[in-house]
Amino acid sequence: MPRIAGVDIPAKKKVRIALRYIYGIGPTNAIEILDKAGIDKDLRAEKLSEGEIAKIRDMIESIYKVEGDLRREISGNIKLLKDTGTYRGLRHIKRLPARGQRSKTNARTAKGRPRVAIAGKKQAPTSK
Repeated sequence: MPRIAGVDIPAKKKVRIALRYIYGIGPTNAIEILDKAGIDKDLRAEKLSEGEIAKIRDMIESIYKVEGDLRREISGNIKLLKDTGTYRGLRHIKRLPARGQRSKTNARTAKGRPRVAIAGKKQAPTSK
């Protein structure tokens, strides 16, 4: 099981899929990394040589911000929004959707509330 950017990527999956297990690398970035490194996209991760793993590791470290650094940057940005008192920051503080989604009927997950039954509504009786 190859280890890249502090993450054990799955050995049985194709490299372009396995790289997505690294936080901050999506489908487009994974293919771009493999193209620049000159590695076949359809190769299984377990078939990678040490040299190919080193190429991928160097490519990711030099170009992309991933895992801990990226998480720190995102949480810092959110903290800045909260501290400055922006609308988005207040939405984060209240744990509500921050990007304009409807919250009157949906956003149950964000609000953390269970569904509320409508009073007086009964199911139709089933005949036997």
